[in-house]
Amino acid sequence: MRIAMWSGPRNLSTAMMYSFASRPDFAAMDEPFYAAYLAATGYDHPMRDEILQAHETDPEKVAKLCTQGGTPHLYMKQMPHHMMDGFPMGWAEDCVHIHLIRHPARVIASYDAKREAPTLQDIGYQQQSDLFAQIGGLVIDSTDIRADPEGMLRKLCAAIDLEFDPAMLSWPRGARAEDGIWAAHWYGAVHNSTGIAGAEGPLPDLPAPLQSVCDAALPYYNELWEQRLK
Repeated sequence: MRIAMWSGPRNLSTAMMYSFASRPDFAAMDEPFYAAYLAATGYDHPMRDEILQAHETDPEKVAKLCTQGGTPHLYMKQMPHHMMDGFPMGWAEDCVHIHLIRHPARVIASYDAKREAPTLQDIGYQQQSDLFAQIGGLVIDSTDIRADPEGMLRKLCAAIDLEFDPAMLSWPRGARAEDGIWAAHWYGAVHNSTGIAGAEGPLPDLPAPLQSVCDAALPYYNELWEQRLK
């Protein structure tokens, strides 16, 4: 089995990668198209130069890596906005597709703390909605996972015909071998964790410029939320 878990940034995506990577029967890949995306767009992201040096920038070569087997399974943390026009998608044809979502107010507040003034493009909601329309798959909300990690992970595994493994509920504190080099900037909280964090509190208040981004993202989020696994 090859799983493509699609999500925007700041979306519990790294914790989910750690959850699956904690299983002895899974290998994991961390945002394999990120360097290719930065090379194609020229965007100035944190650690851009280090990312381009350390990771493959040719999308065709990345696509071949995404067809490799796992141990025996492979989990890929993917971001829909990384898939630029012209990037190959043939690698995804026989994957199990899961779309991980989170309320945009939470995503934007978290993203802004690491890279200021995110745009709708940066957080990937429109691209994820478009991708879901093209390839389908399951939808799961990070809020539901954090409220009941074991229950939701059991439901997710059952939905994709995968036996649940309790190893998915915890991992050692610190970095993992699967981490992209960008982990030094983005993964501080998950490196300090030993499992999926508990339920979230009220939605954060956003300043007006960020609220406008949230308002633009909400229709895409709500559309996917209606399809979520319960």
